[in-house]
Amino acid sequence: MSISRNLRGWSVAALIAVAVTIQLVPYGRNHFNPPVTREPAWDSPATRELPKRACFDCHSNETHWPGYARVAPASWLLQHDVTEGRAVLNFSEWHRPHDGAKDASEEVLHREMPPAAYRIMHAGARLTAADTERLVSGLSRTIGVSAEKQAERKR
Repeated sequence: MSISRNLRGWSVAALIAVAVTIQLVPYGRNHFNPPVTREPAWDSPATRELPKRACFDCHSNETHWPGYARVAPASWLLQHDVTEGRAVLNFSEWHRPHDGAKDASEEVLHREMPPAAYRIMHAGARLTAADTERLVSGLSRTIGVSAEKQAERKR
């Protein structure tokens, strides 16, 4: 019985040591929000409000960094998601090309965006069916859709 307790104690100590040590990894601490240089010409203020609520944390320079963003490994995941999200589509840097812009409305429609893990942690990102419909329509009017997607819709 004492061997089991001893092993359990060492296991807990090892887990604590690992948890403390990973805090020293320098990745995931760049909580920098560059300036907003240019947004799309939103079709309405209501359209802007929906992406602000559900998309801006990863797809703009207006990221809200929660307290757990300072603790690894959550900080690593958040930094990765924001870096990747801004690279694909950044509503704050509309002066540069965005590979993912034309597909944004389709990804929202198919509930690929916002991701399920994000929706779990952020109540504002849990879009109702009506919100989703308004967001898809607003993004389509604001950004447009790819020619391929327009052809699919006509079929």
